[in-house]
Amino acid sequence: MTAGRRQRKSRRALKALTALALCGFGFYLGGREASADGRLVVDPVTGLAISGVDPVAYFTDRKPQFGRPEMELSRDGAVWRFRNEGNRSAFADNPDVYRPRFGGYDAVAIARGTSVPGHPFVWAVTGGRLYLFYDEAARAAFLADPDRILADAEMQWPEVARGIGR
Repeated sequence: MTAGRRQRKSRRALKALTALALCGFGFYLGGREASADGRLVVDPVTGLAISGVDPVAYFTDRKPQFGRPEMELSRDGAVWRFRNEGNRSAFADNPDVYRPRFGGYDAVAIARGTSVPGHPFVWAVTGGRLYLFYDEAARAAFLADPDRILADAEMQWPEVARGIGR
């Protein structure tokens, strides 16, 4: 194997390991009672909502960005992190605008009558609300027909939320 090929192969391996680590961190989540929706995906070890990603960044930066430990706010039974004081203030003033709908659970799974934690790096903002998804397939299904999925999810959510954390 040539030196160039070994180097490319090791970079791919490093990228794959980094992606797996991020996915593992994002999916190490458990339900905990909280939020206006009834339930919120919260890391059971750290208490962080959406794995420490700044919920306001989805709207301002149009991409997920990790918040900083010195920019935290406790609300809804979880610790929320922010990139800056402006984002923290915006969330404190209007948490319902920035908090993920369905507590961060996958909207497609909710529409099907079950709860699956969403991943903070698989997301969409639709109708001024943030939605998280388990994987890209769920996100694609949502984006193909968001009105139908949201109608079904809104109908299913009260029952699904009652079953979370039992």
